[in-house]
Amino acid sequence: MTRRVLVLNGPNLGRLGSREPEVYGSTSYAGLVEACTTLGKELGFEVEVRETNDEGTLIGWLHEAADGRIPVVLNPGAFTHYSYGMRDAAAQRTAPLIEVHISNPYTREEFRHTSVVAAVASGTVAGFGIGSYRLALRALAEEPAG
Repeated sequence: MTRRVLVLNGPNLGRLGSREPEVYGSTSYAGLVEACTTLGKELGFEVEVRETNDEGTLIGWLHEAADGRIPVVLNPGAFTHYSYGMRDAAAQRTAPLIEVHISNPYTREEFRHTSVVAAVASGTVAGFGIGSYRLALRALAEEPAG
């Protein structure tokens, strides 16, 4: 049986490849989707990758995951630092939730050092480029199916 996983991305991640490539790399959003779905298949997951610039939409997806007991890989983007609504939705998780970041927030501007999500996530992977997503999916593969 294939285990469903949601890979959820917050604002500006749809601009990967063109947005500050020196920080976020040259992989496009389509490349991210392909990397996640390809590795997901290898790990026995049905991976669905989504991106939104809308906080309410992201919160709705987190509710969907909680209601369906669906594991989540979450890159909240800028919502990481201030969205208590998103944090509260993530706290309702009923399956593992791994926070990911392409860059290492602790090597960047001070406001990026705060994550309102980290305390309610199963874990955080940051600083490995698109590889952060791969590491998160591999971590989920080590978790028992819920």
